[in-house]
Amino acid sequence: MAETVVAPERAEAPARPWLARHRGLVVQVVMLSVAAGFLIAMRDQLPDLGAMWASATHAEPGWMAVVVLASAGSMAAFARLQRRLLRVGGVRVSLRRAFAVTYAGNALSTTLPAGPAVSVVYTFRQFRRTGASAQLSAAVILVGGIITTTAYTVIGLLALLADPRARVPAALALAVPMFLLLTLVLAYRRPALRARVAGPLGRAGAAVLAHRRIAPHAERLREGRAALRPTGRDWAALTTLATLNWVFDILALAAAARAVGIDVAPQGVTLVYFAAQAAGSLLPLLPGGIGAIESSMAASLVAFGAALAPAGAAVGLYRLASYWAVVTVGWLAWLALHEGPRLSEQTRCRLSAAGRAAMGGLTAVAFTTPYTVAPTSTPRPRNS
Repeated sequence: MAETVVAPERAEAPARPWLARHRGLVVQVVMLSVAAGFLIAMRDQLPDLGAMWASATHAEPGWMAVVVLASAGSMAAFARLQRRLLRVGGVRVSLRRAFAVTYAGNALSTTLPAGPAVSVVYTFRQFRRTGASAQLSAAVILVGGIITTTAYTVIGLLALLADPRARVPAALALAVPMFLLLTLVLAYRRPALRARVAGPLGRAGAAVLAHRRIAPHAERLREGRAALRPTGRDWAALTTLATLNWVFDILALAAAARAVGIDVAPQGVTLVYFAAQAAGSLLPLLPGGIGAIESSMAASLVAFGAALAPAGAAVGLYRLASYWAVVTVGWLAWLALHEGPRLSEQTRCRLSAAGRAAMGGLTAVAFTTPYTVAPTSTPRPRNS
């Protein structure tokens, strides 16, 4: 009779300290506490809360309606962009589900520690549940990010060139890369020069792509190119949606300013918006850039000639619609997608119903927003 060998019990991994497991949350709480302490210490130099409240409560309702619709339109454009990319890859998703995934991912990204990473994983899993392959899901997230980032950069450069005070420095900064690009274009039009230039550039590009930090991203781009092959009509629709994603958000800020009587030129509002985004990115651990974005926006509006109290009111109204309302809808969408904690069946049904109602209303808004993309061509077979 063979002797039975009992496998040794696996040693359990030592439990990590609470501080190590919740480091991101602790850092966020500390930074918010520091920001609150700073506000208390500088309260004498801040705008009068009574004046801000008076400006906010006397905001023009028509412009406030534009703030709400533009904020919804921004999210609608991004949801449609991801839906279009999925359809290019051969996966059809309902508009309501695309909205729910977009809002839920945004809520995770802007409220949790390491939110952007959590949001990417969550969105990837939701795409997989819709029937997209892992390759296609990753490609949609990557390509969507590249398109929106490119549109963001172009809008920012156009705003700099349109503003009289920033036009000359921006033109000088762009002169060198534009000269190099023009030289390359002219060189490639001549076969002899093209042969001389193509070799060194090809080798330099291959060396850069082979770098250990760049190679994984380059591989994902190649996989994305294999999974997604948009037509010219698709590219036009994707570019339009990526641009509208930012334009609607900037329009919401402009409408909030006009609602309290602040008149700033479109390029000025755009520069205020980009300055606030830059300030928020410098402090990524703050959820949603809270504090950094508001203070930067208010200061930038004052720099463009606004009074301090109306500037603070405009920023508060804009953030109420574009951040707090969007985050609230996002968490309702998260619950509606059955990702919530263990709740009673009755509570879950009520929350899911509220989430579906919110998504239904926002879907209706999406159909009324002033943009229409070209109809999608017959989808190609989805890559396995």
